[in-house]
Amino acid sequence: MEAMLTQTPVLRQEQRLKMTPQLYQAIRIMAMPVQELRTTIQEELEQNPALEVLEERATSSLESLTADERLGQDGEEAVFAATSDPGYSASRASGDDDAKRRFLEGALARPESLQEHLLWQLRLHPLDSRDFQLGELLIRNLDEHGFHREAPESLQPDAPPARLRRVVELIQSLDPVGTCTANVTESLLAQIRLHPDAPPHVDELVAEHLPLAQRGKLDELARVLDSDEETVRQLLTFVASLEPYPGRNYSAEPPRYVVPDVTVRTIDGELRLILNDHHLPVLGISDYFEELSDGAAGDPPPEAGAAKDRQRELQRFVKQNVQDARWFIRSIDERNKSLLKVARAVVEFQRAFFRGGPKRLVPLTLKDVAEQVGVHEATVSRLANGKYMQTEFGIFELRYFFTNSISGAGSKGSRFSKGGVKEMVREIIENDRDTSATGRPLSDSKIAERLAARGVTIARRTVAKYRKELDIDSSFERRAVPAAGG
Repeated sequence: MEAMLTQTPVLRQEQRLKMTPQLYQAIRIMAMPVQELRTTIQEELEQNPALEVLEERATSSLESLTADERLGQDGEEAVFAATSDPGYSASRASGDDDAKRRFLEGALARPESLQEHLLWQLRLHPLDSRDFQLGELLIRNLDEHGFHREAPESLQPDAPPARLRRVVELIQSLDPVGTCTANVTESLLAQIRLHPDAPPHVDELVAEHLPLAQRGKLDELARVLDSDEETVRQLLTFVASLEPYPGRNYSAEPPRYVVPDVTVRTIDGELRLILNDHHLPVLGISDYFEELSDGAAGDPPPEAGAAKDRQRELQRFVKQNVQDARWFIRSIDERNKSLLKVARAVVEFQRAFFRGGPKRLVPLTLKDVAEQVGVHEATVSRLANGKYMQTEFGIFELRYFFTNSISGAGSKGSRFSKGGVKEMVREIIENDRDTSATGRPLSDSKIAERLAARGVTIARRTVAKYRKELDIDSSFERRAVPAAGG
């Protein structure tokens, strides 16, 4: 016989965290870098009349400047008008040249993209509308390296192959030479084809034997090309003078300006941590709202019902805004204190970095800092993300200091961190570039051997992985010109 299902009421007690608007705001402020926090403060000042600026530490008003300091605003015209400069005209400077000034400011405000650079040159060629339209499609299809995103044939399927090939070859000849290609090999072949002094058989080397060249197998290359090692070395020198990624010198991304949230300095041999809060204004509660909140406005007249309602509504408005302002100030203060605690823990764990530089970076996890500070790992992650620390070795994102060991076991594994070993790889390659007289940069295997001599044991493929993460070319691509006599 099947048992009957019954429902029995059960009284259970549990704790739940309710996400109030104030708590949500505090969490958001905790994650904000100093630039975003300054913007948020300005927005809150506009919304909450109970909040006011007690001291603006980062800016000075125009009225506070002296006459000499305002020379650029008020005195500029008088200074130039009193000179013999024939190129200055007050009416022209203020009126007729506004369009030119805006154009120049816009041109200087951002770098020229690869697409803009190529389109400008394409317009100088006498092309009919169909060829120009096809050329524009091809240029818009290029990635940041100058390679096709989609196959050129798919951009305009009805275009005759001969016309497509002609427009592609035209774009390949524009500056920088070798764009509008599928990959590095095609780009190098296009540059070789268009180079007036390309040596014989160099196109064969790139098209068929590039892997051998990347590994520096001169004897094998000499055999397959039916040549000698000296000639092969000259071919490799020519190929190394070409640009494998012709579009990488152009960028459409605007420059990013970083304001560090904390600064670490060495003063009298001791590491000092400084919170960069001078970019933020000192906030306080309006005295007027404080008085209203304390009941200084008095009780409403007992006989006036409408006036009593208005007075009650006013008190609610004042009380809510004062409460929000205090919570906002407290959230900023808590953010700054927590950030200082996390940054202080990072400095303690990474003391070797601040003494010796990035190659001294040791393994460090969020859990290590969370246990040291006494907060949750998520709080440490929120504080570290997007925040920057200024050091004597440069400006680093706070997350940069959190890195696993090369054994993958976190801070409990190898004493060498992944970030520190990557900096060692960078240092070895840069030193080799400065001192090598053979024109043969270190291969990944040789770099692994030099790391082993320092006590760091990693595989060649791991060196190659770190090198790619550092955006450093292979030994073939960074091959130097051989010294005289080979």
